[in-house]
Amino acid sequence: MAGFLSDLVQYRRLWLMIVVLGIGGTHLSGFQMSVINYTSLYIQKFINETWLERYGSVLPQETLMLLWSLIVSVYCMGGMIGCLCSGYLAAKFGKKKCLLLNDLLLITATLLTGFSRRAKAFEMILAGRFLEGIGAAGKWCPPSPRNGHTPRDLLGTEDMWNVLLSFSGLVALIQLLFLPFFPESPPYLLLQKEDKAGCLKAMKQLWGEDNYHTEFDDLMKEKAITKGTKIMNVLEVLRERSVYPQLCTMLLLLLSLQLCGMSAITFYTSEIFRTANLQESIIPYVSLGVSISELISIIFCSSIIDRFGRRTLLCGGYLLMALILVLLETSLLLSDQFLWLRYCSVVLIFLFIIAYGIGPAGAVVSVMNEIFTLSARASAFVIGGIIIWLGLTFTGMIFPFAVMLLGPFCFLIFIVVLIISAVVIYLFLPETKGKSTSEITEKFKTCQFFKRKRHQAVEMHAAEEKTFCTKL
Repeated sequence: MAGFLSDLVQYRRLWLMIVVLGIGGTHLSGFQMSVINYTSLYIQKFINETWLERYGSVLPQETLMLLWSLIVSVYCMGGMIGCLCSGYLAAKFGKKKCLLLNDLLLITATLLTGFSRRAKAFEMILAGRFLEGIGAAGKWCPPSPRNGHTPRDLLGTEDMWNVLLSFSGLVALIQLLFLPFFPESPPYLLLQKEDKAGCLKAMKQLWGEDNYHTEFDDLMKEKAITKGTKIMNVLEVLRERSVYPQLCTMLLLLLSLQLCGMSAITFYTSEIFRTANLQESIIPYVSLGVSISELISIIFCSSIIDRFGRRTLLCGGYLLMALILVLLETSLLLSDQFLWLRYCSVVLIFLFIIAYGIGPAGAVVSVMNEIFTLSARASAFVIGGIIIWLGLTFTGMIFPFAVMLLGPFCFLIFIVVLIISAVVIYLFLPETKGKSTSEITEKFKTCQFFKRKRHQAVEMHAAEEKTFCTKL
């Protein structure tokens, strides 16, 4: 704890920048995915009332469902478009400028959704949701479905739903005001702009006058390795066989993150709290406590990730989450027989969120940033973003039906996914702690799984040649 507080003081400017960047990070996608379902009845009523006032007739139910599905899905459409543009724009203009422009885009989007009710135009919600999807993809990071739960409870009324939809504009405004006081990304300055003086200045501002040398030396090694290397676009990365192990690892990490059970926990949280006989008035504050637990656990993860390593936190986090889900499943099934188990369910939700924050939520982004070289990193993140948005679309369509069919037994699916993810990560993900990008790349090359695949391909090719020669 003393070491953590010392680092917090020593790297206070770096921590402040992380906070400013985090304000507009996972909050956006997680909040928007959660809030649209919560306000669905109010928005559909607004569409009906607007249609009736315009045309003097009631909107057919089929048309209403079509408009509603467009409002929900247009966010993911914007997210995929944003992913396709974000890598190129960040490489060309820099991460800081892109984030600032992205904040302006999000503020515009939330003004559209916020004033849609006053303007009596549900089309403004469609346009705003599309721009919000682009903006959320521009602030790329794996989304957390729990973010925004408390504003949702406090503002999710029939009179305030349009204000609730505009809540993301507030965090974008905060980032827009404070981000200009921080420097541009040091890797971008050195590796892409070749501005060594600017990189040194930025590192001194973030790490301090005496603590930036290790990070700068790592960047110089990467610069020497990638000197003259062409930045690959998405198609080139997909055709480059040498990055297939890293792409497979990224796919595994992102899928495991989306299928780890957070969606089920989000769906059942309020129901479990009510089952435990918590008063309706205090449920929002308990939900706030859950969100704070996630925030604290992620911050704690950042202080221990270099001590325990990424792979350890991922495997340990997933196994701990699986154990908690087993206990939660048991408590839900037996809660009618033993009333005290209802309160255990509340505690288990807190523990699950903490395990999620300490493990996968904190480690996945670090691993993805470390396993790709500079030439492939931006395009790999674009591919990862597309995977996330496609996965969100798929899970958003399938999960409600799984809950309808299985009820609380849907946790069994996530338990299996968590155990399989932990085993596969342990077997095939090399530890990235304390290693340069080039060392990590070499680790992937020596991975037994991919060596075996390449060996089988060579043997198959040799057998084909032998058969061909025999026929001759």
